[in-house]
Amino acid sequence: MLKRTIYEEEHEIFRNSVRRWAEENIYPHSENWREEGSVSREAWKSAGEQGFLCMYADEKYGGLGLQDFRYDMILCEEIGPREPGFFLGLHNRIVGPYMQNFASDAQRDKYMADIVSGKTILAVAMTEPGTGSDLAGMTTRAVEMDDHWVLNGSKTYISNGFLAGLVLVAARTNPDATHEIGLFLVEDIWDGFARGRNLKKMGLPSQDTAELFFDNVKVPKENVLGDPRAGFKIMMTNLAEERLIGAVGFVARAEHAFNITMNYIMERRAFGKVIGTFQNSRFKMASMRTELDAAWALTDHCVREHLNGELSAEMAAEAKLYTSEVEGRVVDECVQLHGGAGFMDEYEISRLYTDARISRIYAGTSEIMREIIGRGLGLDDRQRN
Repeated sequence: MLKRTIYEEEHEIFRNSVRRWAEENIYPHSENWREEGSVSREAWKSAGEQGFLCMYADEKYGGLGLQDFRYDMILCEEIGPREPGFFLGLHNRIVGPYMQNFASDAQRDKYMADIVSGKTILAVAMTEPGTGSDLAGMTTRAVEMDDHWVLNGSKTYISNGFLAGLVLVAARTNPDATHEIGLFLVEDIWDGFARGRNLKKMGLPSQDTAELFFDNVKVPKENVLGDPRAGFKIMMTNLAEERLIGAVGFVARAEHAFNITMNYIMERRAFGKVIGTFQNSRFKMASMRTELDAAWALTDHCVREHLNGELSAEMAAEAKLYTSEVEGRVVDECVQLHGGAGFMDEYEISRLYTDARISRIYAGTSEIMREIIGRGLGLDDRQRN
């Protein structure tokens, strides 16, 4: 098993505190959250009380002023495998950085304290019905008025969609320019904002995933994030980190699947023998261990690059592609080693299997990752024609 060297003593102290907190406040409620379709607001507030939300925020907002990405990695590694519907990474490392890096002082003064405390949960609304990840095909529009913008359109597959009190909405601000997009901070209490269904999914049942609708929503100009026509450029700046935090979660869940399968095959007997002693079991576990170690090595390399401000879009895409594919292969093999029990929902491996399927889709599909990597190699037909 690979000896990881990415963490220091203070990180492991933090990990132990996260484990204690999660054992007491998160995991006992997982079954109820699966049935209810969302993690409770109390869990978010509890995370805020522990200082686990947007740790990079200024101390005047209740943050820790802590920029070290590795602390959020630990949250992802510890909580994600056992309660994957609690999307701390989305709040902390996908939406939160927009507020930290691009919001005005007035915007941070208005919202950041509640974001850090867990009173306000964050979501980002980009994907639309019929367009998927194609931002150029976006139909949601924002029209400028004297002192506000009028927002119309709809979004779908929005994680944290039901719990979110503040949604970062992407909308076209120039109907004649596909890449002139604005980012708007929309409060869920505003007139014209509505939620549709809590969408039923193959996996992640405790993750609230919603449709959102905007019907002549008046967005004050002070709620525009940065230049209302340069939102596309802003969105591109955080994609590498988004894919990296995803990679951490993918390997962590695959590692958890490996560990519970190891326990299972050392307890389960067939034909008078422990099934873990069969050659097939040994070979399968050996292959998975090798893939996991390679995935951790790639991920930790990318983390070091990120900490040094040197992580490229192509390397982040490689990490996202490889780790999500490894997760898929590992959980599939682990289900097979469980036999019929692996198909039963009462066994954790069954849930890990269905939860893992989205990893090769969100934050950019495996196909999109290959496209990014290929273009980085100079294999871009737009440059060759």
